[in-house]
Amino acid sequence: MNPLRRFRILRQWRAAPLCAFIFFALGGASAPGGMGAAETDQIAAFSDPARIWGNGVERIIEEAYRLCFRTRIIGGRVMNLRMPFAENNERDLLADTGWEFLGGGKGNPEMLWPVIEGIIDSGAFAEYTAALSDGREQVIIFDIPSQSWRGSRDLFDIARMKAGSYRGLPHRPYVLVSGQGVEDTDVYNYLYCVGLAGMDCSGFVWHVLSYIGREGGLDLGRTLSRVLGVPRGGDPSWYVGTAFFNSKSAQLVPVKDEIGALRPADIILFRGADGAMSHSAIIQSLDFSKGVIRYLQCTDEAPLRERGVHESFVFFDPARPGLSLADGSLNWTQKRYAPFPGEKDSPFSDDGERYRAFPELGGGRVVRVKVLQPVIERLGRR
Repeated sequence: MNPLRRFRILRQWRAAPLCAFIFFALGGASAPGGMGAAETDQIAAFSDPARIWGNGVERIIEEAYRLCFRTRIIGGRVMNLRMPFAENNERDLLADTGWEFLGGGKGNPEMLWPVIEGIIDSGAFAEYTAALSDGREQVIIFDIPSQSWRGSRDLFDIARMKAGSYRGLPHRPYVLVSGQGVEDTDVYNYLYCVGLAGMDCSGFVWHVLSYIGREGGLDLGRTLSRVLGVPRGGDPSWYVGTAFFNSKSAQLVPVKDEIGALRPADIILFRGADGAMSHSAIIQSLDFSKGVIRYLQCTDEAPLRERGVHESFVFFDPARPGLSLADGSLNWTQKRYAPFPGEKDSPFSDDGERYRAFPELGGGRVVRVKVLQPVIERLGRR
């Protein structure tokens, strides 16, 4: 087999969300190194998004999504790591000093993963995992501005955490650990609080949209640079936020939020209490026969193991495609929780409640990027 093809297949294998299952099926840690051509082909066939999504834009979006995952062995455990959430100014209200996430939360997987891999391979991270594997309970106290952490074995600190008396601050989260080994949630906490690496909601959406453009031969950043107000030599990703997706730009097409009018790559916008859009996600696929919308997003208001980039679903009655996304009969399954246990809960129990929120200000809405539509149509004809 061509070595370059094998490398690309192995990289795809590392990114696929099901790779941990394949990892064990092929014999554990020794499998990748001793993999033959037949086994590599089996992995490629199993992990190829086209196997489920075909060759249209749904497959392209899935590929962009999978680039946000990496499989690592940490502390003797196979972990399928997801790209953390990272938004500037999200937690610095009570801090004496501010901080910025790598790339301002607008980085892409190609830029972020090498940095994250370096963090995981560092001696400082090894000290952290060792502290979480010594068999003793403790409270890990992170300090985000200084990118540091310390452990407390004080019995009162531990008892308070167990009793639900949370003493952390937004910039100084407290986490109770058992000492029985590092979990993927512990890795996330370190990358977020110490590594300052990840992407925010609009950064993830822009990553997916840009990936669609590249697959169709369009440089989306260059095409929209004037609309975005990007200075010469600037990075367009820094100028794309949820505010842009909610702007009156002629490059954004408002979409009637009836289910039957939605398409893959449409952007779902969630409104905040101030009337501005505070969150964005992107539709990956719609199954009108089974009544399922699959959308993708990056947020830390989610179950612990889903913080960062994750998939979400809306279930609807296939016989009623005229329903609005704001209709109360729809089942939005994505639950919303505080990023760290003990912090103030999200004001919304699920994404549906969040989408329906603030109807007096307009509620949620859906838009699509005009310049991408010819690209998506071409991809659909493959």
